[in-house]
Amino acid sequence: MNGLEEKMALITGANVGIGNEVARQLALSGQYRKIILACRNVEKAETAKRALEESTGKSIFQVLQLDLTKLDSVRTAIATLSEPIHDLVMNAGGAGGKTPFALTDDGVTAIFASNVLGHVALLEGLIKANKLKRAAVFSGSEAARGVPKLGMKRPALVTSSADEFASLCDGTYFNHRKADSTLAYGQVKYVGAMWMAALARRTPYLKLITMSPGNTRGTEVSRDFALPMRLLLTTVLMPLVLPRLGLVHNVSDGAKRLVNALSDNALRSGVFYASEANTLTGPIVDQSGIFRDLSNQAYQDNAYEAVHRFLELSRPRTSLQNEA
Repeated sequence: MNGLEEKMALITGANVGIGNEVARQLALSGQYRKIILACRNVEKAETAKRALEESTGKSIFQVLQLDLTKLDSVRTAIATLSEPIHDLVMNAGGAGGKTPFALTDDGVTAIFASNVLGHVALLEGLIKANKLKRAAVFSGSEAARGVPKLGMKRPALVTSSADEFASLCDGTYFNHRKADSTLAYGQVKYVGAMWMAALARRTPYLKLITMSPGNTRGTEVSRDFALPMRLLLTTVLMPLVLPRLGLVHNVSDGAKRLVNALSDNALRSGVFYASEANTLTGPIVDQSGIFRDLSNQAYQDNAYEAVHRFLELSRPRTSLQNEA
């Protein structure tokens, strides 16, 4: 690291919630000369930019239009960057909107596209273009290892083959099962963590970490749920029940986990960090100690292969022709 003049960060989903707070904390650290707010809605991003400038007293924010559910948008955003970035925070995601199992043009579910595939195209595109200098953090979730207290099943697979991982990407896993959006969320976060681990082994010169922000109040994740669940979360669980059980913390705490993933040298590349077993807040630990499959390199490589099936299918035809 050669000083402040080289430090730039890019954050996806930075207009609200955790991503917005990550931007604020990075700005106040005084270590970045530019922070790029990569968001789908430019108008909302510009509003967030003005609020961040006011709250931090810094004019270092820049808006970049990026829709993670459309890989052409990701590629365009990468090409738009005139210089490399230092750190990448892949925060955007959520529960997949009102139709999480709807397929995108790239053949994956909406929930997988917004959480994983768009970030795969972004991170690997930046690496290929030599536009990432140091570190990337993928926002994970304890749902990837299961959360029994909240009735969230562990997304354990039968064979953990590339085909089985691919079924989590395109939703065919639920062809002969009742669709379960909560389980699907854990599944896609699991695939994302496994892809990050496999990519970290392929790029040892970069620091690549999956970090769960924990269960965080002050986000908009509940907007994707049906009205009854949304009301239960916003009026009962988040403000009353979960705090008493120690199962929720403030947005500043969740964002700090992602910020620390960039700066804490004790955190190892390729590892998925999240809360200890049976909780969603507090100290972080390597999740493979809770769910052993997370450290299985063969499974990681199968997830990597599965994700790239859809990435390859979505590549521009001209690129494939040029390589022929």
